[in-house]
Amino acid sequence: MHINDVDLNLLRLFDAVYRTRNVSRAAELLDLTQPAASQGLSRLRVLIQDPLFMRGAGGVQPTPKANRLAEPVRQALATLEQALAETAGFEPARASRSFQIHMSDIGESRFLPELMVTLREQAPGVRLETRPLPREQITEALDAGSIDFAFGFLPMVKETQRLQLLKDRYVVLLREGHPFTRKRRSGKALLEALRELEFVGVRSHSDTLRIVGQLRLESRLRLVTEHFLVLPAIVKATDLAAVMPRNIARGFEGGYAIVEPDFPQRDFVVSLHWSRRFESDPGNRWLRGLIAQLFKV
Repeated sequence: MHINDVDLNLLRLFDAVYRTRNVSRAAELLDLTQPAASQGLSRLRVLIQDPLFMRGAGGVQPTPKANRLAEPVRQALATLEQALAETAGFEPARASRSFQIHMSDIGESRFLPELMVTLREQAPGVRLETRPLPREQITEALDAGSIDFAFGFLPMVKETQRLQLLKDRYVVLLREGHPFTRKRRSGKALLEALRELEFVGVRSHSDTLRIVGQLRLESRLRLVTEHFLVLPAIVKATDLAAVMPRNIARGFEGGYAIVEPDFPQRDFVVSLHWSRRFESDPGNRWLRGLIAQLFKV
């Protein structure tokens, strides 16, 4: 097979089927009829000499060769789309673009409500999709274009462009009226007193567990969960304490108390990251400007 034999639309079809795992949904995304999509997929199978997708539960599953092709095809399409976008510009009110963003569940609660309200007003056709990734994969994903932005405290994400949004610190969240709050303590005395508490931790937020470990409080962990946003309900219903960012803790309404020990490395910076490769993309430039306008302190 030679590159001259491949129609660009066939690659777009391949990418859509791979992402959706469904030929009918891929046809809808590309504004094709089902027969046209099936015919295009048949042509591509002949050209590549591989079935590419096999029928499975609820749709189709990629073959090993399709898995090997998926990332190069996606990168090629992203590069072409970027080149075309640079000449076409970006008009928010008329745009129908989708942006992929790395963001934790706690980041979603902090940034998405206000961002979505503003997008609805200024760019109603723009779509966001959050895609939390392992931290070690973020830089590569940004450079590949599989995500457009990454929000968070991400000191391990190197060689990217970044914009500092806000400063924060880790605190302890307790239920209102917790016995621990009846004594006023500070400094080393407060840190030592933390041994009186029992904690709930979050596996996906390693920095909170890091603090517990640095203070040698692992034996005081009574619950480790996968998701951050379940913590308020657990704290309110029990005597368990949770380490979390102050900006998030202060957003909970009623029924909570906040204690601010002088944790080691308790202060951190939340930044927006993007790839130098897509710095000049008009859509990228517009959205990061909007995010800076909304959240930069």
